[in-house]
Amino acid sequence: QRGSASQFTDRALALVEQALWDLAGRALKLPVHQLLGGFRDKVLAYGSTMCGDDLAGGLSTPDEYGQFAEKLVQRGYKGIKLHTWMPPISFAPNPRMDVQACAAVREAVGPDIALMLDGYHWYSRTDALYIGRELQKLNFAWFEEPMMEDSAESYAWLAANLDIPVLGPESIAGKYHSRASWVTNKSCDILRAGVAGVGGIGPCLKVAHLAESFGMDCEVHGNGAANLAVVGAISNCRWYERGLLHPFLDYDDVPAYLNTLVDPMDSDGFVHLSEQPGLGEDINFSYIETHTEHRY
Repeated sequence: QRGSASQFTDRALALVEQALWDLAGRALKLPVHQLLGGFRDKVLAYGSTMCGDDLAGGLSTPDEYGQFAEKLVQRGYKGIKLHTWMPPISFAPNPRMDVQACAAVREAVGPDIALMLDGYHWYSRTDALYIGRELQKLNFAWFEEPMMEDSAESYAWLAANLDIPVLGPESIAGKYHSRASWVTNKSCDILRAGVAGVGGIGPCLKVAHLAESFGMDCEVHGNGAANLAVVGAISNCRWYERGLLHPFLDYDDVPAYLNTLVDPMDSDGFVHLSEQPGLGEDINFSYIETHTEHRY
């Protein structure tokens, strides 16, 4: 990466690095989460919704968020994270409507389900402060990525002015180096990293250990086998992000390129880690062979 003047991005590196971990696990006949430490064999999942839309029966109103949340609780989820509306939806961003959606979900699921909001960096400092204070009243578990992450100082200001935990950073480059700056700058209460965003499983594990050394949780961003392997290996992560979820889609349908789900969830809301060697993906190679359009 240094020799390419950063043209070889963290996301590109992560793809190669994941494949190497998968090969190592297969060679040693061990699942990757055990190679990394093997802290647990199951983890609670929160249902992570898709962004709001303008489709009737989808996620177009606060009431529809509430109705969908009820179905997620019936499925077994003990936590739900909302992604609300954002451009190109014509009325987005709309902080007051976002708060209404959060309130509708809380009313629908009651006090015992953990709730989170992902602002997807659309809010100003003023809007983020307003929303954060409203989320406190609704007893939300965290407020994620409310503003652009270029300014760690803005996040430090927000975290200092809210009681609800601020979670981040999700999108910035710099692997564990940039996240170390966020910790020392007090820019977040819970650290955030995903395998694809920080350059792979190894860097993601370093972020989690960085957080642990400061007594912080590190919530792993995103679904998939690699992120699940990291969650299975660390003690300071409370949830696995399962999704993205929408009323029009059934997440439990197995994708055509797989034979089984990567993250099956039981009726109590636990995702069970695979004991298969490597990352545990049961790939449908015949489907891939049949549907390959170009070979290089």
